[in-house]
Amino acid sequence: MATLEGCHCQGAGGQNNNNSILYNILKNDSLTTTEEPTSQPQHSQQHQVLKVSSCSSSSRFELREQQACSCGSSRRRGSLRSPQVTCKAASAVLMKTLRFVKNVPCFRELPEDDQLLLVRNGWVPLLVLGLAQDRVDFETTETAEPSMLQRILTGVCVSQGDLMDRPVAPEQSAGTPGVSLADIQGIKAFLKKCWGLDISTKEYAYLKGAVLFNSDLPGLCYLNYIQSLRREAHQALNEHVKLIHRGDATRFAKLLIALAMLRAISPPVVAQLFFKPIIGAVNMEDVLLEMFYGK
Repeated sequence: MATLEGCHCQGAGGQNNNNSILYNILKNDSLTTTEEPTSQPQHSQQHQVLKVSSCSSSSRFELREQQACSCGSSRRRGSLRSPQVTCKAASAVLMKTLRFVKNVPCFRELPEDDQLLLVRNGWVPLLVLGLAQDRVDFETTETAEPSMLQRILTGVCVSQGDLMDRPVAPEQSAGTPGVSLADIQGIKAFLKKCWGLDISTKEYAYLKGAVLFNSDLPGLCYLNYIQSLRREAHQALNEHVKLIHRGDATRFAKLLIALAMLRAISPPVVAQLFFKPIIGAVNMEDVLLEMFYGK
């Protein structure tokens, strides 16, 4: 068993530690893929920062594009056109995602409390990444949102946001059919972004590592270790991009933009859109833990 407090970054001379996330993630046969070998160019750290900065305006534009106007699609709602087919595909991707997480050796070294915290807070972005990787597309149909009078008569809570004609958070609108069209557009925009970049299997693995080892969560016992794993995931992704995509100096920044779009996707929306049609009122977290621990 590796010592958790130890440094897991690259050592002197640029040699990879066998306990690094680069080694552990690629250790799984299901994640390996044949890449076109090319020589790795030398880039300075300053040049890399300039490349990311040069795409910052593009990042802001895409994120603004993802967030629709509150007077339009955020008040309109939609649901899956073929819920049985799409929900079955999403469930299969979730099973595959949890299997991926459990097979990462450095994740298994974490205490159970940290594992649980990371899974609870990371399953949604990991799932959406899996949907992109497996190219799971879906169609939606617009559903009529009940009027305020209908909601009052049917016992659905009317919030202050409804009275002031303001958009309601997904958690507050659980009694209404479907989810916000703006949230659906956000998910579709992310999928389109990933498919447009033609992300490879290895790149998806590194992105999942960066998402899984979220050191921003309060209450982590091995915070420093998880921070180092997250840094290694970004570093491994950057090195891979420079090696394989020598002609695209902005690809790493584009992948970071995709991660920013992913963080904007609401977990309650994903649960309601892809799982509520098949599990109904069952708590999604209970389903998640049962799938993860196999109870």
